[in-house]
Amino acid sequence: TSIIFHILPFSSEANNKLLIFGIFFIIYVIGIILNLVVIAVICLDAHLHSPMYVFFCNLSSIDICYTTAVIPKLIYILLSGDDLLSVTQCFTQIYFYIICASAEDTLLFVMGFDRYVAICHPLSYHRILNKKICILIMVTIWIAATLNASLFLYFLLKMPFCGVASVQNFFCDAMDIFNASCGGSCEFMILFYANLVVFGFFPVFCNVLSYVNIVRVISRLKSKEGRRKTFSTCSSHLIVMTIYYSTSSITYLASFSDHTEIMKQILSAFYVTVVPMINPLIYSLRNNEMIKSCRKLIKMK
Repeated sequence: TSIIFHILPFSSEANNKLLIFGIFFIIYVIGIILNLVVIAVICLDAHLHSPMYVFFCNLSSIDICYTTAVIPKLIYILLSGDDLLSVTQCFTQIYFYIICASAEDTLLFVMGFDRYVAICHPLSYHRILNKKICILIMVTIWIAATLNASLFLYFLLKMPFCGVASVQNFFCDAMDIFNASCGGSCEFMILFYANLVVFGFFPVFCNVLSYVNIVRVISRLKSKEGRRKTFSTCSSHLIVMTIYYSTSSITYLASFSDHTEIMKQILSAFYVTVVPMINPLIYSLRNNEMIKSCRKLIKMK
């Protein structure tokens, strides 16, 4: 018997579907436009071809892939009412979602390291984060993310499913598919908890250590204006990192609690769709170089 996954997004009431469609459609379009603008500005302005902006450009690329892996299928389900996904459709969504999630987790750690080197070791910055190292870092991030997603897919494909499996979410999430299986594997849970450590606890811990050292260096600066300018270079990353890790942590903690399914999906929606949309706003509005580059490109046209 072929496996079919029954996606149950939010409420099954028909009068809510159009509203939910509108909200997600607007979030998706705004997120794509903002992230594309960021990528275009960084690529077109040679002054922004430094490691920090290269990483920021990659973050926008990941955020585009992140939302594209989830929202278009949700919009189709809401408009058509066809909430049945084949195993190929569901596992393809899981695969690309995990790639994007793993890549973003790692990239936020790398961006924190970039700010640490820039502030704590400014004289060695261009030696430590030269062009070759940056390319190597980005390639490593994507390879690691792809291998991680492949491992998840391997263990999920080994699980037995009984006919139509109901998924209480607005997209195919690995943990929801595990819960919908007729008999989950111990290996999957080992991989899941290993991911929480490698892509969750470890990046957060390292970023916290980086910012402890950054604050220590900034506090030693005699000029108040110097302290403000130095901190402003890493404030955007600090805000994005805090929002991303806090919302993702709350989302995963909610999956093990007694929250209602709708509440869990609302938390997931904020983490998966809203955060990628506001990331470019945070970086652009709090970055004078980005604002200057945008104005320059507008005047040229």
